Amino acid sequence: MGKQETFASIAWQAKGKVTRRERFLGEMDAVIPWARLLALIEPHYAKPGNGRQPLGLEKMLRIYFLQQWFNLSDPQAEDAIYDSESMRRFARVELGEDVVPDETSILRFRHLLEQHGLTAAIFDAVRDLLAERRLWLRAGTIVDATIIAAPSSTKNASAARDPEMKQTRKGGSWHFGMKLHIGTDPRGMVHTVTATHAGAADITQFPHLLHGEEREVFGDQAYWKEADRQALVARGVRYRINRRRIAARPLSERWRLINRARSRTRARGEHAFRIVKQLWGFTKVRYRGLAKNLARAQTMFALANLYQLRRELLPAGANSLG
Repeated sequence: MGKQETFASIAWQAKGKVTRRERFLGEMDAVIPWARLLALIEPHYAKPGNGRQPLGLEKMLRIYFLQQWFNLSDPQAEDAIYDSESMRRFARVELGEDVVPDETSILRFRHLLEQHGLTAAIFDAVRDLLAERRLWLRAGTIVDATIIAAPSSTKNASAARDPEMKQTRKGGSWHFGMKLHIGTDPRGMVHTVTATHAGAADITQFPHLLHGEEREVFGDQAYWKEADRQALVARGVRYRINRRRIAARPLSERWRLINRARSRTRARGEHAFRIVKQLWGFTKVRYRGLAKNLARAQTMFALANLYQLRRELLPAGANSLG
């Protein structure tokens, strides 16, 4: 027997207007490889027994994704399920019929993903899907980094700033927090992500952002290094990193034009940052330590890849609102 719908749910279906949030959730629901992701998590998920009965795995994963898209803390995620009909429908929750996970259950699920490295597995699974669908272009890599702010105040329970976060100077201002470093394909699909404190030089992550099959590499002048250029050229890789000036000598007009041309391609690597920071609100760390925030980033970039390619991934003739 199916679930009995509430009057509110019936009225919601008859409202006539499709909101932007509904359309977004419908499209993401259609392109997320649910079976593949659930199979990764299921071996680690609690089984029914004598203790507290586990809530549905798919329901918990859906709520976890809602947290990423709408920048929700664990308590906020619980409240959102009660407050938003579109979020309830995405999470497959019917008030009066289903148990709404409380904030403790949501926190435990997030910890489960972090402890077993499952956010990295989710990221890899989405990357593999794109490769299978021939939507990941291996021919080139664009490298880039962005700062995610962390609280600099010591007015907290530990009376100290997060020791894994550091400060750096950028654009004449000081920033305290962490850096996310990504390698993307020429379309801006993220294939690699790492995290450091904000004070780490971008170039330290350069070797970790390459998948090894590139025929060309793009990046801003922070990644320029003559030794890297020679090593990659020797492997037949075209080194398209923007050239930096040497000592006090300015770049020639020729090299300024070359840098400008390279930057048009390099800018595509910033698309994923725009999605996770501007659309989904990941501008500040939510947790202490690099590992937890990297886990969040792995999930968000996996979802950003699906979001960028949702038109190509939607089944032919599919209704995005299902």
